[in-house]
Amino acid sequence: MLAVVYSGSNNAGWRLSYKGRTVASFDTAAINPYFNDEKYILQLLNKNINLIHHAEEIKRIYFYGAGASSDELRQVIHDGLAAFFKFAKIHVGHDIEAAAIATCGNNPGIVCICASGSNAAWYDGKKVTPNNFGLGYILADEGSGNWLGRQLIKGYMSETLPANIRRQFEQRYAADRKTLLEKVYRQKQPALFLSSFTDFFADNLGDAYLRNVIKAGFIKLFDTYLVPLRQQHPDAPVHFAGSVASDFKEILQECATEKGIEISSIVKAPINNLLSYYSSKN
Repeated sequence: MLAVVYSGSNNAGWRLSYKGRTVASFDTAAINPYFNDEKYILQLLNKNINLIHHAEEIKRIYFYGAGASSDELRQVIHDGLAAFFKFAKIHVGHDIEAAAIATCGNNPGIVCICASGSNAAWYDGKKVTPNNFGLGYILADEGSGNWLGRQLIKGYMSETLPANIRRQFEQRYAADRKTLLEKVYRQKQPALFLSSFTDFFADNLGDAYLRNVIKAGFIKLFDTYLVPLRQQHPDAPVHFAGSVASDFKEILQECATEKGIEISSIVKAPINNLLSYYSSKN
């Protein structure tokens, strides 16, 4: 039996498969080595009945997640998983690698994640080329869910939101300045809080102001990541992975057209393609 795991900032999707048949499909809390140590990972796994039931049967694990960007950080995840899955060979990779496999398979291409965070890279069909992108929610993540949340909260706090959007925000969240500041600056994982406002944009997509915010984020994403990558690889197909890219794909396509870039595919949930990819190899 094999397990494929794809962890974003909000949750981790799990798929357990045996001889090409999906045995279990479920989510757990996210696993990110920047915030979670081996003890936390082991405790998390011990709370899931599916994992407890199949722990000894699972022989291969393919884990991909945000934060798994160095050998040291990947080792944290590996050791946490190895303490629970005693008989499994474990591969730990970064989420951009998972997005590349899910969208490109064994073919070269440019891949971009746009979900709770954002990142992009060149994939040669076997491995992702390292770059200086993926700097996280404070320094980067242009166009992502937490970037959108930052713009919304900033607009509310600075009283620059249109009156109708401000009213809807207050009615929906019953938030005040003190609470918002505490959640952004004092809680452990503010990126989760910031990205939680993506639904507000989705539910008010007909509003011109909010559409323009989304578009501004996507334009930043293209200018920061995709335009430079496309200059290096002018004939390469461009693929997107992630919920924000999928949920706002019409606006994303509009921005791509303005930048002269054709989007070859948009995959909302990379884990399903990852499962198919690895099931065919085992």
